[in-house]
Amino acid sequence: MKSFEVPIIYRSPLIAAIKKKRKEMDKMKKDFTPTLLDFGPIRIFLARHFGFCYGVENAIEIAFRTVEENPGKRIFLLSEMIHNPQVNADLQSHGVRFLQDTYGRELISFEELKADDVVIIPAFGTTPAIEKKLSTIGIPVEKYNTTCPFVEKVWNRSELIAKNDYTIIIHGKPKHEETRATFSRAAAHAPAVVVKDMQQAIELAKYIKGEKLPFLFYDEFEGQYSDGFKIEKDLQRIGVVNQTTMLASDTQGIADFLREVMIEKYGSETIREHFADTRDTLCYATNDNQSAVTGMLETKADLAIVVGGYNSSNTSHLVELCEGKLPTYFISNEEKIISQKDILHYDFHTKQEILTSNYLPAKEPLNILITSGASCPDAIVEAVINKLTGFYSLKKDKEQLLREFS
Repeated sequence: MKSFEVPIIYRSPLIAAIKKKRKEMDKMKKDFTPTLLDFGPIRIFLARHFGFCYGVENAIEIAFRTVEENPGKRIFLLSEMIHNPQVNADLQSHGVRFLQDTYGRELISFEELKADDVVIIPAFGTTPAIEKKLSTIGIPVEKYNTTCPFVEKVWNRSELIAKNDYTIIIHGKPKHEETRATFSRAAAHAPAVVVKDMQQAIELAKYIKGEKLPFLFYDEFEGQYSDGFKIEKDLQRIGVVNQTTMLASDTQGIADFLREVMIEKYGSETIREHFADTRDTLCYATNDNQSAVTGMLETKADLAIVVGGYNSSNTSHLVELCEGKLPTYFISNEEKIISQKDILHYDFHTKQEILTSNYLPAKEPLNILITSGASCPDAIVEAVINKLTGFYSLKKDKEQLLREFS
């Protein structure tokens, strides 16, 4: 797989050595047990896979190269490059300005743009309408396009099933940049509707089976269906794709459920006529990171710490997996670990930061599970490890561990 030139400030010598060692020992990525960093009184269990993925590294490399190649020019990002506050802040410190927020609201009017301005398309991609708007101004949309190839894979899958007259069901968060982009492209080829979770899939199934009055659909799924969607005919043939960062088990569960609904209504003999075989469209990093957390959770531990941007979808799903097993703290960086007693962490259910005291049990050895989202720099994970280990008298320091993995 291609390697990228990512700024050194995002790198971690320790974690790079660990990842290299694990890759050498497990080339087929079959071993999802965590890596133990045994400092004596505190033991850190690092997930087998975490941190920057292919799409994120590609986007970061293009973005910083764009800045270097265009001195004196105005450079804009369509919206957040990735869902990591440090990376976005670093780009802004280099003079890059955001045109929109993460919900697509304009921060700077497109009318202010000129043909010689530079606009970077973020890793989530964008809609054909925005691409057309930029092209009309004279700004080339392909030159600085960082759209993740795994997102483009979903778009291609959507277009393929649309050509076979299937309605596209998108499992995703309706307001997420990637889902908005996928929805807009799907809707250009076929009827499309977004379902955010299994509960919405269950409600959609009631319309498929005729258990709910058709006109109710338009209020219940307001803002989540394509223009001209006809509930009576557009749910007779369907295929399921997804936002690439959703929980794999959730997407598979929704697809399996809707397939059974179609079998119930039309019979198993004609299922291919009514349900497209789309298979899983999650990206490899989402799959690997979620599988690694599942493997990590088999280790007996006292708590878990998940590091990443608070608006990162893939990170929130890692938190969700951990929360089901043990106390879990979702933080954006090491500064949220205020002391050995207090931690400021994010509750993605209520969208608020919470101050929790006595989060570290008074015991030795203390076992902590750590992972991070696909847009989180390894340097931040190492900083979190440094902050936690700094509270203890260690029997082994970080330099000793680095030598062991080198």
